[in-house]
Amino acid sequence: MTSSELQNLIVATLTRNAGGSRRRWRLVVGPVRVYSLGTHPHCNWSVAPSGSAGENAVVEDLIDTIRSAHPIVAAG
Repeated sequence: MTSSELQNLIVATLTRNAGGSRRRWRLVVGPVRVYSLGTHPHCNWSVAPSGSAGENAVVEDLIDTIRSAHPIVAAG
């Protein structure tokens, strides 16, 4: 899975589960940052949500679930 595919998965899941628009969730989630496997061997990506406190909480809860299924992603 690439970082852009992961971002699409996160946004689609948020839209389905929490409602709202894909555009808004894409802005809240922001880019998926990918790190080197040499320094991050167990999970090489992160996001830094920038929405309201409630939106950020929804994103963080979802990220915990998605991270267990997709710990490693490729840049792109």
